[in-house]
Amino acid sequence: MSGHSKWATIKRKKAVTDQKRGSLFTKLVKEITIAARMGGGDPAGNPRLRLAVDTARDNSMPMDNISRAIKKGTGELEGVTYDEITYEGYGAAGIALIIETATDNRNRTVADIRHMMSRNNGALGESGSVSWMFHRKGTLDVPKSAAGEDQLMEILLDAGLEDLSADDENYFTVITDVKELENVKKVLDDSGIVYENAKVDLIPENYIELEADDARKVIRLIDALENNDDVQAVYSNMEISESAMSSLNE
Repeated sequence: MSGHSKWATIKRKKAVTDQKRGSLFTKLVKEITIAARMGGGDPAGNPRLRLAVDTARDNSMPMDNISRAIKKGTGELEGVTYDEITYEGYGAAGIALIIETATDNRNRTVADIRHMMSRNNGALGESGSVSWMFHRKGTLDVPKSAAGEDQLMEILLDAGLEDLSADDENYFTVITDVKELENVKKVLDDSGIVYENAKVDLIPENYIELEADDARKVIRLIDALENNDDVQAVYSNMEISESAMSSLNE
């Protein structure tokens, strides 16, 4: 089946440091709050909220924090109202970038993003300039030690599996329609197969392969964007050549 970006492999290996955990919790609280505001505070009837809560739990967020975020979203507690704004642009070598944000100050956010882009060989584009290259999908990772490829194909084909990538050395990446992600998770749970990183993702139609110098520039830009509290997620169509992978890992 189709391949999956080696960039995903690098990101998976980048450990979340203690310094960044506070930033991670900030992003998760925003997502929970927005999901509760848009679809209600009951995870059982709100797939987006259920996924956000599961992700928060997987990252060891205390239940009190999760509960407060939900109540702020539903209006039971006073809280900040966040606007979801998506920016599009380009990195080094013409790599396409989609930057999803949640902000209480649009002017601050766009100024910050424009500044980070200009300092890191990037540029903002018009709305729609790169989004046509991407498709929104549900994805999750299954350790190869937990299941074989044939086993996953057998149990997930009727559950909504669209694609299964085995490019990563240690993981299979399961790709499905967004609406089928919860069903795929349930089938894996019922089968006793562990998985990680269940999320809604933006996957490009095609990848642009970069050598080490340009790859470093794009990675530096993505890191800068992801370290901004207003940025929820960054997606790109970057692929990294085998020779560049070796250089980046040195």
